[in-house]
Amino acid sequence: MKLHEFFYFNKSDRQVLLFLLLLIAVIVGGFYLIGGRNRQTAFTAEDSVLFQKTPISSEERYAAQQQGYYDAAGSSSSVSAAYSGGYYSGEHRVERFPFDPNTADSTQLLRLGLRSWQVKNIYKYRANGGVYRTPSDFSRLYGLTQKEYHELEPYIRISKDYRPASELFDKSSRDAQSSTSDNRSQYRDTLKYPLKLKENEFVMLNSLDTNQYKKVPGIGSHYARRIADYGRRLGGYVSTEQLREINGFPEESIRFFKLNTTHIKKINLNQLTLNQLKSHPYLDFYQARAIIDYRRLREPLKSLDDLKLLPEFPSDARQRLAPYVEF
Repeated sequence: MKLHEFFYFNKSDRQVLLFLLLLIAVIVGGFYLIGGRNRQTAFTAEDSVLFQKTPISSEERYAAQQQGYYDAAGSSSSVSAAYSGGYYSGEHRVERFPFDPNTADSTQLLRLGLRSWQVKNIYKYRANGGVYRTPSDFSRLYGLTQKEYHELEPYIRISKDYRPASELFDKSSRDAQSSTSDNRSQYRDTLKYPLKLKENEFVMLNSLDTNQYKKVPGIGSHYARRIADYGRRLGGYVSTEQLREINGFPEESIRFFKLNTTHIKKINLNQLTLNQLKSHPYLDFYQARAIIDYRRLREPLKSLDDLKLLPEFPSDARQRLAPYVEF
């Protein structure tokens, strides 16, 4: 067979081959066009307006030049490759500086790391009469994460011009009240802020009335509840030094307490279950289990001395527990 006979096709074969070549050319051309469009960023009408109103800072221009988005003369001929939705699609250095969300322009907001659609939401909110009166108001910005807000919060500066006008009169009222010290008592809420004890005055420690505890200097609602709760768990206080066992208790307040030990509640070590025993502040799980094992393997307890040979009950643990047990 001759070479020209090998490449000979009849009319129908030539038509099929021509169609296949044309189809391949169309597919290749389509991929090329789609890839070229993906390398360019299409701006929406709003994005283009925002970009035109948002001049790029020298730092941003330099970063774009480093990535080839601007030529040496600063031309923005390839700016569409540098921006995606109004902000750098590549590595963008986030800056931190004081700003007022009521007056900051788009350039500043973008430099802070906000996205373009968040900047547009801020502009829209302000155009509709919205005002950021406190830093916490800025936290309601859609899409802002807690991490981003905590990073921005120290830099938020709200101008006094945007504070509520009512604060002017509130401040005047407070100044007027502070200048007349003789009339302060009539503004004092003695239920919410009880009058504090003076030196040589005291309250009874085992009282269940938390309002009495709040009269002690340094004691508010929080510690008043903790004093009462810890006393109930113990079965009553047998020493004012037990207040030191409350985490963070102000030691200077201890001198205002006196004891009333007539209603100490005791627990029977021979009758309580494991869970009931370990609920006492002076008994942990291992000590409660040791008591249960002693009762099961030997005999009912007659005194705390029966436990002195157990490693779970050193002398200080038995001494601390003594006022609260019976047999």
